Amino acid sequence: MDTKELLKKVRKIEIKTKRLSNHIFSGEYHSSFKGRGMTFSEVRQYQYGDDIRNIDWNVTARYNEAHVKVFEEERELTMVLMVDISGSESFGSKNQFKKDIVTEIAATMAFSATQNNDKIGLILFSDTVELYIPPKKGRSHVLRIIRELIEFEPKSHKTDIAQALKFLSGTQKKKAIIFMISDFMSDSYEQTLKIASKKHDITGVRVYDMREEKIPNLGMVSMLDSETGKIQLVDTSSKTVRLNYEKHYQEKLNYFKDTFRKSGAGIVNTRVDENYVTKLLGYFKSR
Repeated sequence: MDTKELLKKVRKIEIKTKRLSNHIFSGEYHSSFKGRGMTFSEVRQYQYGDDIRNIDWNVTARYNEAHVKVFEEERELTMVLMVDISGSESFGSKNQFKKDIVTEIAATMAFSATQNNDKIGLILFSDTVELYIPPKKGRSHVLRIIRELIEFEPKSHKTDIAQALKFLSGTQKKKAIIFMISDFMSDSYEQTLKIASKKHDITGVRVYDMREEKIPNLGMVSMLDSETGKIQLVDTSSKTVRLNYEKHYQEKLNYFKDTFRKSGAGIVNTRVDENYVTKLLGYFKSR
């Protein structure tokens, strides 16, 4: 992709997702995720009903009149976007790849965080961490994240969610809001998620395509496994083949749901042909 085309794509995503975050998400995001605690703001005269534990005794002695410390919520937070860029994210059946929706969701969340003056970091992962951008503030930083989401080419097409979570725990020492965006067609990450969830506020955003849920009866079909790169002939007319596929898909889905719920992490499910805005807003409001 040449520079001109890339900038055009970045600008298009910025216009769409910034509008969403400005008018829809910023308020919901602000109320859904609390600050780290309370920070000192000012000193004022004591009023009836004030907590006596907040009396500033030095100021009180100086003015010979009771004064209290006023605290306000420390709003600044850190958001880390963990985005699956394995081969399965390039799947699409409705003229839109999962990768496109993933990029839009990530950009919308990044701009929502920016509206609240929060830091945003990015982890792109396959079966290893392919790229890490440490959390920073500002529009230019968000635009860099969008550029990487659009043009980054993974070295591997496989997925390992556990490795990504281990990397998160090793690099992000303070509590952060984590949005992990993936199709979650993986397993063996229960323990690492449990550890990461004790420190961070984690939400799994599952992006999927309706054609992944079931295989239609199309006879003999050549299928490419996007994560292994192997092509094999599959007899889709076989009921056993179709049932085995559906069973495998359902097992991965159930593992995702059960593992995230047991860990106390949030869940958002959105299909590529659905309105992800409605799904995210519903999630924020339910928190």
